[in-house]
Amino acid sequence: MKFEFNIARRYLFAKKSHHAINIISGISAFGVAVATAALVCILSVFNGFGDMVSNLFTAFDPELKIMPTSGKYVPADVDELTNLRNDPDVAVYTEVVEDQALLSANNRQVMVTLKGVDSTYTKQTDFERIREGQGEFVLGSMDLIDYGVLGIHLLEQLDISLDELKGIDVYAPRKGEHIDLNDPVESFNCEQLFSPRVAFRVKQAKYDANYAITSIDFTRRLFERQGYVTAIELRLKDGCDAERAKQRIRSQLGDAYSVLDRYEQQEDTFRIMKVEKLLSYIFLTFVLIIASFNIIGSLSMLIIDKRNDVQTLRNLGANQRQVARIFLFEGWMISLLGAVIGIAIGLALCQVQQTFELIKFGAGDGNYIINAYPVSVHLWDIVLIFFTVAAVGLISVWYPVQHFSKKYTAGE
Repeated sequence: MKFEFNIARRYLFAKKSHHAINIISGISAFGVAVATAALVCILSVFNGFGDMVSNLFTAFDPELKIMPTSGKYVPADVDELTNLRNDPDVAVYTEVVEDQALLSANNRQVMVTLKGVDSTYTKQTDFERIREGQGEFVLGSMDLIDYGVLGIHLLEQLDISLDELKGIDVYAPRKGEHIDLNDPVESFNCEQLFSPRVAFRVKQAKYDANYAITSIDFTRRLFERQGYVTAIELRLKDGCDAERAKQRIRSQLGDAYSVLDRYEQQEDTFRIMKVEKLLSYIFLTFVLIIASFNIIGSLSMLIIDKRNDVQTLRNLGANQRQVARIFLFEGWMISLLGAVIGIAIGLALCQVQQTFELIKFGAGDGNYIINAYPVSVHLWDIVLIFFTVAAVGLISVWYPVQHFSKKYTAGE
């Protein structure tokens, strides 16, 4: 094996009798390098978008969320849940009642998800990251007034300014009642919330236009669910292994509850991004395969050019398999050379984009969440790309080498 590799290495860098062979070999390596660099850049951009979306959701979604697997509500005082307050990995335990409600203000009505939380919510979520306005973040009842913090786009839909302390009517169907078409208002519980001159902006329409946060006492009263919760949100202690804690809590609670991390809470969003990344990888791999076809032309010309050398090797005792292996290594080294160059170019381009943000969204005038395409290089993507190029290069040249080496060198 070392004998074949050394000769292949010499053929790769040595000057050929026909200069065109050197040019075609260079073009082959360049084609593989371009396809490899494209793989590095495209996958890194998808990683950047994934990290960006994850950071956005981190400001609103809890680290772990526990929900009943059947039904929506569960008693808040069941032992398997309350025991988590003293769990060694849990830093903050927050009770949540979340359900649909109708908000009405300024002759405008919007269906929203009303999320009631207890007093630990401010420790659960870094609200300052998503805060809008100069008011005070207040959820509980003060001076017989209930406060609710709305998404910034939800305030716009209700035509409420951040500068005004505005009352908002909140409606929810009464428990177990059918709507009376003659007097539908009587079939609803009606309460009033006030916006405390503060809102949140997660930069995701799912939250900014559809969520309102208030106290759990308010939602329990509105939905007639005293003593119940729809979810428990957990914040883990610093340094805790989140995956290990999730699996342990999941096994501790059993099948009656779902324990979701942030990625599982946004499973649809991240699944779509993973599918898009996979499809891009497959598409660019096909481009890489096409680029590898140039290597076949280079090798066929090299085999013809080295017929005399091959005859000498055969006279010295080399068999047909060893001869074929020489040119197989030659083609593979062209692929690997292109892979190394392409990865280096791709990493350099990613670094330039991270540093200077050359490729921007639109005019880069701040109309988007971010001004430029995000880039995040993951080590395992680089490893995957390298082995993909190596495998494609080996597979693409194996049969042509076997065919041409037999055709032009056998029996001489």
